[in-house]
Amino acid sequence: MTTPPKKAPFITLEGGEGTGKSTQARLLADRLAVAGIDCVVTREPGGSPFAEEIRALLLDGRLPARTAIAEALLFLAARADHVAHTIAPALAAGRWVICDRFSDSTRVYQGVAGRVPKATLADLDRLVLAGLKPDLTLIFDLAPEIGLARAGARRPAGSGADPYEGRDLAYHRELRDGFRAIAADEPDRCVLIDAASTPDQVAAQVWAAITSRLPTGSA
Repeated sequence: MTTPPKKAPFITLEGGEGTGKSTQARLLADRLAVAGIDCVVTREPGGSPFAEEIRALLLDGRLPARTAIAEALLFLAARADHVAHTIAPALAAGRWVICDRFSDSTRVYQGVAGRVPKATLADLDRLVLAGLKPDLTLIFDLAPEIGLARAGARRPAGSGADPYEGRDLAYHRELRDGFRAIAADEPDRCVLIDAASTPDQVAAQVWAAITSRLPTGSA
């Protein structure tokens, strides 16, 4: 029997608003490049032309309020296209994939905070992902008060908070609890990262998680 080629690792970065995921995705890609590892950095919602259009729709603060299940279906539509056109081809080509948010964000934002039933989201995931799941998920943990302050500081002058950043503190605390619960429930896949440190200190935690869990070929 022929052994199928080993799929390249798929890494996701998760957490609440302002936790530094995007910065750490870029730093990790740079570190992997030094180790001679080719990778793709992508994001959700987005990551493919069609999915980026859905991202713009979801983050448009001028739109009327919508239900959590309507949001979930939009996120899953974006994810289906993202997986088909960006993630799966990169992994098949042997390129590592680093994704800023993935299905855990839907489980927390629309599931835990939005009250969409867990079983409903699981069924949608099975339909869209067809067995694809992250090899490693880094969950960036930060008090929401700090995260929201960071998010506000990075926002261009004159622009307002997006529809998620602008929700109340109780909502963001619920998000944090949801991500921490996933990390506790799935320790084989997830590593909780203390995002309150400096970017370099957080990057050191990320690299320690990568080298302890995945074959980088470099320390």
